[in-house]
Amino acid sequence: MLKPTIGQLERDISNQIRSFYISQLGQNPGKIICHFFDTQLVISIDSSVSRIEATLAENNHLRLAEVVRDCINAIIRPHLQNLIEESINCSVIDLVSNTSFITGTTGILVMMEVIPDVRNSETIPKFKHKSVPNLESD
Repeated sequence: MLKPTIGQLERDISNQIRSFYISQLGQNPGKIICHFFDTQLVISIDSSVSRIEATLAENNHLRLAEVVRDCINAIIRPHLQNLIEESINCSVIDLVSNTSFITGTTGILVMMEVIPDVRNSETIPKFKHKSVPNLESD
C-alpha cells in the first residue's frame, strides 16, 4: 500500500476529528487545521465551543463553562489520542488541549514518539531541540 503524503495525513486527521465532533458531541466545528512539526502535531479547531458553554460564558458563568469544557476535554482526550495513533500508526506520548471562550477555538498539541511514516517526510518542519534541564536533580 502506498504511504500517504504529510498533507494527506493532515487532511485525514482533520476529517476524522470533524466526524468525531459531529457524531460524539453533536457539533459541527468550523475550520480544522492540522500541521506536523517534527514529532509534534498542532491542531486548531474553530467554533469548537458548544452552545451550552457559550451560553454559560455569555451569562457571567465563565468558571462553570470552563469546568464543563474541562470535563468534555477529559472525556474526549483518549478518543482523540486513539484516533490520532491509528491515523499516524505510532504512539502518542502526550496530548494537551485548551479552549478559548474569547475566540471559540480549541488548540491541541500532540507529542509523538517518532515522525509519521509518510512519502514526503522531508517536508515536515524540524525543530532544533534544546536540552531540557533535569529538574529532579538535587
